[in-house]
Amino acid sequence: MVAAIERRKEPRIDVRWPVAVMSDQGTIKGETRDISSEGVAIFCDEPLRLDASYHIAVTLPKHETLDITGRVTWSDLYGMENGDTAVGMGICFVELSGENRVFLNQIISAHLSQ
Repeated sequence: MVAAIERRKEPRIDVRWPVAVMSDQGTIKGETRDISSEGVAIFCDEPLRLDASYHIAVTLPKHETLDITGRVTWSDLYGMENGDTAVGMGICFVELSGENRVFLNQIISAHLSQ
């Protein structure tokens, strides 16, 4: 069996942080699965449109919310076999302030050094 080739440039950490995605239908609540300085994988009960951009608020522990604009790069139904309706989606950051990117990089570095 051939191992999958890792295409990500930045390291990701596995974290479960609350997210709120602002869509035309209102706020969609979800949770991160992993995050890097370039993007985040989220799971929520409602799918987001592929290639669409959204304003996303990620609530980090002991920090104010990170405000991000991100584009959905992939979407995949999760847990179809056990009846779970959560949808997994990959979000590429389009806009993240320099201050928030520095803070996020510090959190990622701290997790990786544990």
